[in-house]
Amino acid sequence: MPAPRTPARASAPRPAASARSRTTTRTTSARTTQTRTTPPTRTRAAGAPRRDARPPLTPAEAAALRDALAARDAHTRRETLARGQAAAIRAGVTPEQLAAARAAVAARRSGGSRQAGSRGTGRRPAPGRRAPARGRTKRTAPPAERTGSRWSTRIGVVATSALLLPAVLALGLPVSDLPAGGNDTVTLALTARSSLLEQADLYRRLEQTADQRRARLQQAQVAEQAARERVDEQRSTVGSGAAVLYRSGPVDRLPVFTLDVREADAAPTVLRQQAVADRIGAGIETAVVRAERAAADLVAAGARVDSARADLALAEERAAEVLVTVRSEVDDLPPEVSGVLAGIGSIPVAGPQQARNETVMRRWQDYLTRLATAGIAPPPAASLTDPAALPTGFSPALDADGRPVPGVVWAVIGNEPVTVLPAETVAAVSNALSQLGKPFVPGSTGPETYDCGGFTAASWLMGGYALGRSPQSQWAGGSAVPVRDLQIGDLVFSPGGTDVGMYLGDGDVVGASAATYQVGVRALEPGASAVRVTAPAPAQPNAPLPALADRTGDCGAPLPVAGPVSPAWGGWSNGRIPVEALCRLGVDGHALRCDAAASYGRLAEAYTAEFGTPMCITDSYRSFGAQVGAYYRKPTLAAVPGTSNHGWALAVDLCDGINVAGTPQWSWMTANAARFGFVQPDWARPGGEKPEPWHWEYGRIS
Repeated sequence: MPAPRTPARASAPRPAASARSRTTTRTTSARTTQTRTTPPTRTRAAGAPRRDARPPLTPAEAAALRDALAARDAHTRRETLARGQAAAIRAGVTPEQLAAARAAVAARRSGGSRQAGSRGTGRRPAPGRRAPARGRTKRTAPPAERTGSRWSTRIGVVATSALLLPAVLALGLPVSDLPAGGNDTVTLALTARSSLLEQADLYRRLEQTADQRRARLQQAQVAEQAARERVDEQRSTVGSGAAVLYRSGPVDRLPVFTLDVREADAAPTVLRQQAVADRIGAGIETAVVRAERAAADLVAAGARVDSARADLALAEERAAEVLVTVRSEVDDLPPEVSGVLAGIGSIPVAGPQQARNETVMRRWQDYLTRLATAGIAPPPAASLTDPAALPTGFSPALDADGRPVPGVVWAVIGNEPVTVLPAETVAAVSNALSQLGKPFVPGSTGPETYDCGGFTAASWLMGGYALGRSPQSQWAGGSAVPVRDLQIGDLVFSPGGTDVGMYLGDGDVVGASAATYQVGVRALEPGASAVRVTAPAPAQPNAPLPALADRTGDCGAPLPVAGPVSPAWGGWSNGRIPVEALCRLGVDGHALRCDAAASYGRLAEAYTAEFGTPMCITDSYRSFGAQVGAYYRKPTLAAVPGTSNHGWALAVDLCDGINVAGTPQWSWMTANAARFGFVQPDWARPGGEKPEPWHWEYGRIS
């Protein structure tokens, strides 16, 4: 028997003014900037009567609510700490300060712990040791569109930035919570992340422009083909008429010449034949004019095709320049900075998954620290294409059969060989790990939510490589490698090719999973296939992986089962889900699991289009503390705290007509909500065990 549920939005006694004025600042990679001054309250329809004042709380109830509020505050602080670094650099730093920090990166690269010649030798001077200056010819990338002024004009504010930037960062992140590596390294990592995000945003805009121009080119080509067919048709008509005239004699062309005054009776027939000949001649002349016009239309259509093709080439060229700029920037990132970058922005998750995520994060950062301590700088991927011409200090990495492994090299630390990944791979993996814990939403490519293909595409974009958005396109365009030769950064695909993640070594894969609804680390699946992004693309696309029946769905989604399914997800307990694991609905602080929130948004749009008014909502995710408050106010109706489906962020209570069975609004919901994944459980329907026409759930969970 289902637990009782309530349509009332839970509320708690108002805390003191100082506690009510909390403000949570989100970064641009977060979902929405929210300022919460009071707990979410019930949305009343216009003219609805106010509720009576709540009765005073008993000491035990007040203590329970205080515990719930404290838990909420802890979630808020954790969210702030997890996102504070990027919030400071992207929202609180002025363009001049950001430019100064970038200039500091350039200065550090040209003289400091990263010497000018370190890229050529594959090593950087060990910390605390001065290296002799050596000449270096800096690779120049084709100009790409950037925001703000050029780096060369910003060096004058480096000193000011050195003072202002750490101060601004301190506003959003306590010193004790800064990633390991010192303020200088953290500042450089934040600056690098901001710059890479800036370039990724620019690339996406150019990619969108290219898609639009590609569609325009396709339309122009269709119009050109139609114009060519009209030209052919008119030319055929003119040719047929000309052939008839060629074969006909003078009398056929001008029957009037056969008129004879001695044969008056024949005159009408001759005149009629002349009229027919005149019409044929006029028709041929018209066909000639139409053919000329069709030819002119074809020329104009061809010009439009050429213009559309040139516009597309320009957009693709500019997008390619952005990728070159990104690769140039990541090629210059020191390993210690990449290690700090990996720890920026991840979101804590629940239970064993958090421990697994942390283990992989430490292993990756330890690897980069080892390279940094040895003065080894990851080389550009372009310098590793020929095993016989590797940068100084590196040797080919060999597989079990003694053959060179494409795309990676070996270096020696002490007397032990260590695999060194390309700089682009290091950047892609670091950025992938920085997204741990982010929510899963089908069809999304970040930076707030991801699906599996969107996650790997976004991660590799931060390394300077553009991939397709689906697992199938990423497999088709990648350089296939045997699973036994897997290297960190390779893309691995589930059997059937419907899921993709990034290999992290030791049998671990990171990806956005529809099974856990978050970005996390999981085990490499038996029977997987793999491609290497930095290796040259195949001349012909890889053949599609064979589809497998009775496997998981897209991005590892469990296959549908008959009857209700467990609403538990992400390892969280009912009512204990942190706000950073949810997505806002844009109404009074309401939130749901991110895939449910996306579906709710589409449902609300369809509802508004039908009725002309926004969908009215009174309740969504209900924390444990809110469940306690609801149960206190309505113990005979509300679910026992910790058992409400609102506590899984998968249920909503609606109003403004939807809450009354038989109304047009309720009838529309019963006919259309399932198209968006929302259903009304049997117990809540009219005639059910506990009718609640306002209560709707995402999926059959009760």
